[in-house]
Amino acid sequence: MPADGALNIPAGEQLRLPLERHGASEAFVVSTSNEAAVRLLDRWPDGAGSVLALHGPAGSGKSRLAGIWAERRGAVALHGAEAGLIDLGEIEGRPLLLDRAQDADDESLFHLINLAVSTGAPLLLASRNAPRGWSTTLPDLRSRLDAVRTVALEAPDDAVLAAILRARFAERSIAPAPEVIDYLVRRLDRSAEAAETAVERLDARHRPVTRVLAREVLDELQAEGG
Repeated sequence: MPADGALNIPAGEQLRLPLERHGASEAFVVSTSNEAAVRLLDRWPDGAGSVLALHGPAGSGKSRLAGIWAERRGAVALHGAEAGLIDLGEIEGRPLLLDRAQDADDESLFHLINLAVSTGAPLLLASRNAPRGWSTTLPDLRSRLDAVRTVALEAPDDAVLAAILRARFAERSIAPAPEVIDYLVRRLDRSAEAAETAVERLDARHRPVTRVLAREVLDELQAEGG
Protein backbone atom coordinates (compact mmCIF):
# COMPACT_ATOMS: atom_id res chain seq x y z
CA MET A 1 0.00 0.00 0.00
CA PRO A 2 1.35 3.45 -0.82
CA ALA A 3 2.81 5.51 2.01
CA ASP A 4 -0.14 7.94 1.95
CA GLY A 5 -2.60 5.11 2.62
CA ALA A 6 -4.35 5.33 -0.75
CA LEU A 7 -6.06 2.25 -2.13
CA ASN A 8 -5.12 2.62 -5.82
CA ILE A 9 -6.86 -0.61 -6.88
CA PRO A 10 -7.66 -1.23 -10.55
CA ALA A 11 -11.24 -2.28 -11.28
CA GLY A 12 -11.70 -6.06 -11.05
CA GLU A 13 -8.87 -6.51 -8.57
CA GLN A 14 -9.23 -7.21 -4.86
CA LEU A 15 -8.36 -5.61 -1.55
CA ARG A 16 -7.65 -7.37 1.74
CA LEU A 17 -7.55 -5.69 5.12
CA PRO A 18 -8.03 -7.27 8.57
CA LEU A 19 -11.32 -5.56 9.51
CA GLU A 20 -12.72 -7.90 12.15
CA ARG A 21 -15.58 -5.69 13.26
CA HIS A 22 -16.88 -5.13 9.76
CA GLY A 23 -16.44 -8.71 8.63
CA ALA A 24 -14.13 -7.91 5.75
CA SER A 25 -11.91 -10.95 6.06
CA GLU A 26 -12.45 -11.88 2.42
CA ALA A 27 -11.33 -9.79 -0.51
CA PHE A 28 -13.30 -6.73 -1.51
CA VAL A 29 -13.98 -6.84 -5.23
CA VAL A 30 -13.86 -3.54 -7.11
CA SER A 31 -16.28 -3.52 -10.05
CA THR A 32 -18.54 -1.20 -11.99
CA SER A 33 -21.17 -1.38 -9.22
CA ASN A 34 -18.87 0.18 -6.62
CA GLU A 35 -15.92 1.72 -8.46
CA ALA A 36 -17.12 5.33 -8.12
CA ALA A 37 -17.45 4.96 -4.35
CA VAL A 38 -14.07 3.23 -4.05
CA ARG A 39 -12.35 6.00 -6.01
CA LEU A 40 -13.94 8.74 -3.91
CA LEU A 41 -13.11 7.09 -0.58
CA ASP A 42 -9.59 6.51 -1.85
CA ARG A 43 -8.96 10.25 -1.80
CA TRP A 44 -11.47 11.47 0.80
CA PRO A 45 -11.27 13.65 2.86
CA ASP A 46 -10.27 15.79 -0.08
CA GLY A 47 -11.08 19.30 1.09
CA ALA A 48 -14.59 19.24 -0.37
CA GLY A 49 -16.39 18.74 2.93
CA SER A 50 -15.88 16.93 6.20
CA VAL A 51 -19.10 14.84 6.02
CA LEU A 52 -19.74 12.16 3.39
CA ALA A 53 -22.61 9.67 3.10
CA LEU A 54 -22.05 6.26 1.51
CA HIS A 55 -25.35 4.60 0.65
CA GLY A 56 -26.60 1.58 -1.24
CA PRO A 57 -28.94 -1.42 -1.07
CA ALA A 58 -28.51 -4.34 1.31
CA GLY A 59 -25.61 -6.54 0.27
CA SER A 60 -23.93 -3.88 -1.84
CA GLY A 61 -20.82 -3.89 0.38
CA LYS A 62 -21.19 -0.45 1.94
CA SER A 63 -20.35 -1.54 5.49
CA ARG A 64 -17.24 -3.37 4.34
CA LEU A 65 -16.08 -0.52 2.13
CA ALA A 66 -16.73 1.95 4.94
CA GLY A 67 -14.80 -0.34 7.28
CA ILE A 68 -11.83 -0.38 4.93
CA TRP A 69 -11.85 3.41 4.93
CA ALA A 70 -12.07 3.47 8.74
CA GLU A 71 -9.14 1.07 9.10
CA ARG A 72 -7.02 3.05 6.68
CA ARG A 73 -7.78 6.38 8.36
CA GLY A 74 -7.65 5.12 11.94
CA ALA A 75 -11.27 6.19 12.43
CA VAL A 76 -13.51 5.52 15.40
CA ALA A 77 -16.16 3.07 14.13
CA LEU A 78 -19.69 3.13 15.55
CA HIS A 79 -23.12 1.80 14.62
CA GLY A 80 -26.08 4.16 14.51
CA ALA A 81 -27.61 3.24 17.85
CA GLU A 82 -24.27 3.88 19.58
CA ALA A 83 -24.14 7.52 18.53
CA GLY A 84 -25.82 8.70 21.71
CA LEU A 85 -23.48 6.75 23.99
CA ILE A 86 -20.19 8.42 23.11
CA ASP A 87 -18.46 11.37 24.74
CA LEU A 88 -17.95 13.95 22.02
CA GLY A 89 -14.87 15.22 23.80
CA GLU A 90 -13.18 11.85 23.40
CA ILE A 91 -13.61 11.77 19.62
CA GLU A 92 -13.14 15.46 18.84
CA GLY A 93 -10.72 15.89 15.96
CA ARG A 94 -10.70 12.18 15.08
CA PRO A 95 -12.08 10.57 11.91
CA LEU A 96 -15.40 8.83 12.57
CA LEU A 97 -17.45 6.16 10.82
CA LEU A 98 -21.13 5.89 11.70
CA ASP A 99 -22.55 2.74 10.09
CA ARG A 100 -26.34 2.34 9.88
CA ALA A 101 -26.34 6.08 10.40
CA GLN A 102 -30.08 6.39 9.84
CA ASP A 103 -30.57 4.54 13.17
CA ALA A 104 -28.90 7.31 15.19
CA ASP A 105 -31.19 9.57 17.18
CA ASP A 106 -31.68 13.06 15.76
CA GLU A 107 -29.89 14.98 18.50
CA SER A 108 -26.80 12.75 18.48
CA LEU A 109 -26.55 12.85 14.70
CA PHE A 110 -26.94 16.63 14.74
CA HIS A 111 -24.07 17.00 17.22
CA LEU A 112 -21.81 14.60 15.31
CA ILE A 113 -22.30 16.49 12.06
CA ASN A 114 -21.68 19.82 13.79
CA LEU A 115 -18.53 18.41 15.39
CA ALA A 116 -17.20 17.26 12.01
CA VAL A 117 -17.95 20.61 10.40
CA SER A 118 -16.38 22.64 13.22
CA THR A 119 -13.20 20.55 13.56
CA GLY A 120 -12.78 19.43 9.95
CA ALA A 121 -12.38 15.81 11.10
CA PRO A 122 -14.05 13.51 8.54
CA LEU A 123 -17.38 11.87 9.37
CA LEU A 124 -18.45 9.00 7.10
CA LEU A 125 -22.13 8.05 7.27
CA ALA A 126 -23.10 4.62 5.87
CA SER A 127 -26.74 3.73 5.24
CA ARG A 128 -29.14 2.18 2.76
CA ASN A 129 -30.70 5.48 1.74
CA ALA A 130 -29.17 8.88 1.09
CA PRO A 131 -29.52 11.37 4.00
CA ARG A 132 -32.06 13.42 2.06
CA GLY A 133 -34.47 10.52 2.50
CA TRP A 134 -34.07 10.23 6.28
CA SER A 135 -36.91 11.45 8.46
CA THR A 136 -36.20 13.98 11.19
CA THR A 137 -38.16 16.39 13.35
CA LEU A 138 -35.24 18.80 13.79
CA PRO A 139 -35.27 21.55 11.14
CA ASP A 140 -31.57 22.30 11.66
CA LEU A 141 -30.70 18.63 11.17
CA ARG A 142 -32.87 18.50 8.06
CA SER A 143 -30.88 21.29 6.45
CA ARG A 144 -27.59 19.60 7.34
CA LEU A 145 -28.67 16.22 5.99
CA ASP A 146 -29.84 17.79 2.75
CA ALA A 147 -26.42 19.37 2.31
CA VAL A 148 -24.37 16.19 2.94
CA ARG A 149 -22.22 15.06 0.03
CA THR A 150 -23.18 11.54 -1.09
CA VAL A 151 -21.81 8.64 -3.10
CA ALA A 152 -23.83 5.56 -4.01
CA LEU A 153 -23.14 1.87 -4.33
CA GLU A 154 -25.27 -0.10 -6.76
CA ALA A 155 -26.67 -3.60 -6.25
CA PRO A 156 -24.00 -6.29 -6.74
CA ASP A 157 -23.08 -6.87 -10.37
CA ASP A 158 -21.85 -10.19 -11.75
CA ALA A 159 -18.30 -9.78 -10.45
CA VAL A 160 -19.38 -8.87 -6.93
CA LEU A 161 -22.11 -11.52 -6.77
CA ALA A 162 -19.64 -14.20 -7.91
CA ALA A 163 -17.18 -13.09 -5.21
CA ILE A 164 -19.92 -13.28 -2.57
CA LEU A 165 -20.83 -16.80 -3.69
CA ARG A 166 -17.22 -17.98 -3.63
CA ALA A 167 -16.73 -16.52 -0.16
CA ARG A 168 -19.90 -18.11 1.24
CA PHE A 169 -18.98 -21.49 -0.28
CA ALA A 170 -15.44 -21.22 1.10
CA GLU A 171 -16.83 -20.65 4.60
CA ARG A 172 -18.43 -24.07 4.28
CA SER A 173 -15.33 -25.66 2.71
CA ILE A 174 -17.13 -26.10 -0.61
CA ALA A 175 -15.34 -25.46 -3.90
CA PRO A 176 -17.83 -25.72 -6.78
CA ALA A 177 -16.68 -25.61 -10.39
CA PRO A 178 -16.59 -22.17 -12.05
CA GLU A 179 -19.53 -23.17 -14.26
CA VAL A 180 -21.68 -23.57 -11.13
CA ILE A 181 -20.80 -20.07 -9.97
CA ASP A 182 -21.57 -18.70 -13.43
CA TYR A 183 -24.92 -20.50 -13.47
CA LEU A 184 -25.90 -19.13 -10.05
CA VAL A 185 -24.86 -15.60 -10.99
CA ARG A 186 -27.10 -15.70 -14.08
CA ARG A 187 -30.17 -16.83 -12.14
CA LEU A 188 -29.92 -15.28 -8.68
CA ASP A 189 -31.40 -11.98 -7.59
CA ARG A 190 -28.81 -9.18 -7.31
CA SER A 191 -28.34 -9.40 -3.54
CA ALA A 192 -25.99 -10.88 -0.97
CA GLU A 193 -29.02 -12.31 0.83
CA ALA A 194 -30.06 -14.32 -2.22
CA ALA A 195 -26.51 -15.65 -2.61
CA GLU A 196 -26.28 -16.66 1.04
CA THR A 197 -29.68 -18.38 0.94
CA ALA A 198 -28.71 -20.39 -2.15
CA VAL A 199 -25.39 -21.49 -0.66
CA GLU A 200 -27.06 -22.50 2.60
CA ARG A 201 -29.65 -24.55 0.77
CA LEU A 202 -27.05 -26.22 -1.45
CA ASP A 203 -24.91 -27.12 1.55
CA ALA A 204 -27.91 -28.65 3.31
CA ARG A 205 -28.26 -31.21 0.50
CA HIS A 206 -24.99 -32.90 1.52
CA ARG A 207 -24.25 -33.67 -2.11
CA PRO A 208 -21.57 -32.44 -4.51
CA VAL A 209 -22.51 -28.95 -5.66
CA THR A 210 -23.03 -29.36 -9.38
CA ARG A 211 -24.98 -27.38 -11.94
CA VAL A 212 -27.75 -29.97 -11.79
CA LEU A 213 -28.08 -29.54 -8.04
CA ALA A 214 -27.93 -25.76 -8.39
CA ARG A 215 -30.81 -25.87 -10.86
CA GLU A 216 -32.87 -28.04 -8.49
CA VAL A 217 -32.28 -25.72 -5.55
CA LEU A 218 -32.98 -22.52 -7.48
CA ASP A 219 -36.18 -24.01 -8.93
CA GLU A 220 -37.29 -24.86 -5.39
CA LEU A 221 -36.48 -21.40 -4.11
CA GLN A 222 -38.37 -19.83 -7.00
CA ALA A 223 -41.41 -22.03 -6.32
CA GLU A 224 -41.32 -21.14 -2.62
CA GLY A 225 -41.21 -17.47 -3.48
CA GLY A 226 -44.30 -17.77 -5.61
